[in-house]
Amino acid sequence: MSAPLDLALEVSGAVKRYGDTSAIANVDLALSGNDILALVGPSGCGKTTLLRSIAGLHRLDEGFINIGGKTVDDSRRFLAPERRNVGLVFQDSMLFPHLSVAANVAFGIRNHDRSEVKRQVAEALEVVELHNHHTRFPHELSGGERQRAALARALAPRPSLMLLDEPFASLDANLRIQLRRHVVGALKATNTPAVFVTHDQGEAMATGDQIAVMRRGRIEQLDIPYGVFHQPVNRFVASFMGQAAFLAISNAANGPSTALGPIETQYPNSSVAMLRPDDVVFIPDEHGSAIVQHTEFRGLTWWCTVELAHGEQVLSTRSHIDPVPVGTQGRVELTPGHRQVPIANEQ
Repeated sequence: MSAPLDLALEVSGAVKRYGDTSAIANVDLALSGNDILALVGPSGCGKTTLLRSIAGLHRLDEGFINIGGKTVDDSRRFLAPERRNVGLVFQDSMLFPHLSVAANVAFGIRNHDRSEVKRQVAEALEVVELHNHHTRFPHELSGGERQRAALARALAPRPSLMLLDEPFASLDANLRIQLRRHVVGALKATNTPAVFVTHDQGEAMATGDQIAVMRRGRIEQLDIPYGVFHQPVNRFVASFMGQAAFLAISNAANGPSTALGPIETQYPNSSVAMLRPDDVVFIPDEHGSAIVQHTEFRGLTWWCTVELAHGEQVLSTRSHIDPVPVGTQGRVELTPGHRQVPIANEQ
C-alpha cells in the first residue's frame, strides 16, 4: 500500500492498544508539503503515543502509516525507526555529553565521506544559528542552545519528516517563544514537514499550519488554527483551545436566539453558542441587569466574569487601564463584528 507521493505523512485507521485500553483509536490524518501539524490535547489523550507510532517506537495494532509515499507500518510490514528517515527531537535534548556540538550533529549522518559530513553539519548549525558554537560541549550551552543543537542533529541527515515531542516543555515562557521561532524557521528553511506534540494550546496555534485536537485516543478536530479556535466542532474543542463561555440557544419568534440576541447562522443540531472573552463588551450602567462577579488581571487585559440576568455567565476582556470592580452593574453586548458561534454541545 502506497501513499500519494505528495503526502509527507499519511495515517489511516491507526489503533494502538494497551490491554483493554486504546491509546489511539481509529486515527486518520495526512500531512503534505512542508506543513507543520500540531498535535494537542489533555494529558493521556494519545498524542505522544501517536507520535511514537509514527516514529516506529510503537507498532500499530490496526491501520497503516505511510511516510513519503512508503509504507512503514501495517499488518504486514514494519520498518524500524532508523529505516524511516525521520528526525526526532524530545523534551530532553539527549545530547552526548562527551561530544562537541559538531560531533553530536554529525552522529546521525551515515554513508557519507568526511567532507560531506562536515558540510551537512555546517549547514545544520547555520540553520539553527549555532555555527559559532560547533566546538562547545553540551554543558557549555544554555537550555535553548541545547535544544537547537538537538534540532540540528535531527535535521543534518535531511529527514523526510521531523517529529517533535514537547521540545520546549522544560523552558521558561520567554525562551519557549524564542526557540519556537527558531524551530519553525529552521523547518521552513529546510522544507521539512513536521509533527509537533504539545499540551500548550497557544503554542499549537502559533506553530501549526494544521492542528489536530485529540481526546481519548481520537482526533476531535483537524483544521487550521483559525478553524479550531473560531469554529470548534464541539464544546470540548471550544473549551480546550481557549477560554470560552456558552449560552443556551432558544427558539424565539424571530429565530434562534440567546441572552445576547439572535444567532446569525442556524445550526439545527446546536443547543449552545460559544463566545470568546473578546467577543463580549461589558458597559457599566447602574440600570443594567448584568453584574461583574469576578475580575482577574492578566497584564495587558482584565478578564471579567459577568453574570447575566438569568444566571448565565460570560467572560469579557477590558483594557489593563480600564478595570471595573466586582459588583459593578451594567449591560453586555457583542463586540462589533463578532458573533456567537453555535456548536455541538458535546462534553
